[in-house]
Amino acid sequence: MLKQYKKVGSAIALSLMVVAANAGVSSEEAAKIGTTLTPMGAEMAGSGEVTAWTGGVTTAPAGYTEGDKHVNPFAADKVKYTITAANYKDYGDKLSEGQKAMFEKYPDTYRMPVYPTQRSAAYPQSIYDATKKNATDTSLVQDGNGLDDFVDGVPFPIPATGVEAIWNHIVRYRGGSVSRVVGQATPQANGDYSIVRFKDEFTFRNKLKDFDASKDANVLFYFKQDVVSPARLAGNVLLVHETLDQIKEPRKAWVYNAGQRRVRRAPQVAYDGPGTASDGLRTADNFDMFNGAPDRYDWKLAGKQELYIPYNSYKLNDGDVKYDEIVKAGHINQDLTRYELHRVWKVEATLKKGKRHVYGKRTFYLDEDTWQATVIDHYDGRGQLWRVAEAHNIMFYDKLVPWYAVEALYDLNSGRYLVLGLDNEETGSYEFGFERSSGDYTPAALRRAGRR
Repeated sequence: MLKQYKKVGSAIALSLMVVAANAGVSSEEAAKIGTTLTPMGAEMAGSGEVTAWTGGVTTAPAGYTEGDKHVNPFAADKVKYTITAANYKDYGDKLSEGQKAMFEKYPDTYRMPVYPTQRSAAYPQSIYDATKKNATDTSLVQDGNGLDDFVDGVPFPIPATGVEAIWNHIVRYRGGSVSRVVGQATPQANGDYSIVRFKDEFTFRNKLKDFDASKDANVLFYFKQDVVSPARLAGNVLLVHETLDQIKEPRKAWVYNAGQRRVRRAPQVAYDGPGTASDGLRTADNFDMFNGAPDRYDWKLAGKQELYIPYNSYKLNDGDVKYDEIVKAGHINQDLTRYELHRVWKVEATLKKGKRHVYGKRTFYLDEDTWQATVIDHYDGRGQLWRVAEAHNIMFYDKLVPWYAVEALYDLNSGRYLVLGLDNEETGSYEFGFERSSGDYTPAALRRAGRR
């Protein structure tokens, strides 16, 4: 009996140790949120070029009509200085290794026009409230591969580990539900390209009109992607049920093949499976800069630093700009970009022993105000820098949603790249806040939605 008590006591002690290791921060630490820290956990104060956060952009500028492309609230800002191949080493401590490699690869055309820092990020009050609650309540499960006691906001506004920081990016608020028609281009080295158009749709579980917390309790969001054009790909549809704990229950994915008129499971839509119509230039988990289960990597929180990152990139969302003006040989037209100096969290992901992925290492730079991955350097299995990702952020101020205008992923070996999110030549803007039911995201619904 004494031995049994000792075993039970040891088990309880071990259990308490695990809970302590995975629990949120103390109430005293969480009290910094909304005082010295912003409601999302960023430093509220400014430093040098990085200005203080004063609430972000929460109202539309003059001239904006809801449903149209977003008017640039910082159109009057002027370029402060431009970083080029001739002077980038002077700014090297505030550039990623991938950005430095782009200057070396394209010395005549790759440049960074640097504008005044505008901390434009803002979210609904409900997201701020949920995030503050998460700070003390949300915990990791399954060795960091899932979340417990999480519904909305970001789970770890004051992260202690790299995997906590990356979860903030994975689950961050994107409007609850959003539909968009966007283009993807994969230019040849000489700049020749064609556009593949997608109709994407996200709905987070708690935004379903028939939301039931006990049903699909492990689902994070539902995603549907319909290929609109070109004709040879049109009608193919992808459906994903994204799970919170992908070890307990892997991501569920199905594809409707228009040519075969049938739905089939798609287990390759994960990790380093090929991205849709990407010509081999991105993996499945490159979408949205990074998505999916974090279980194949060891994650190290390497601290916070200042970095020049794409920000408030409204020129890349301008309806008067044509795709031919954006898509150029080697990289997008850098004259249409805007870089600002911001604080970022640096997270290093190293492939675990015995795990497989084409990227042996990744270095993430997460914007402190939004938790969005904004720059990622990807290394191959030999440790050589291979691909460089940049996300050009904008603030959807009418819906209080920070997100990307476009994502660009540059392949340093082939001299090619992929750009995703182009919508300049589409009518209108993203649609946020629509209603869907769980029945809209079933394989049967996918079959009914097939257009040919």
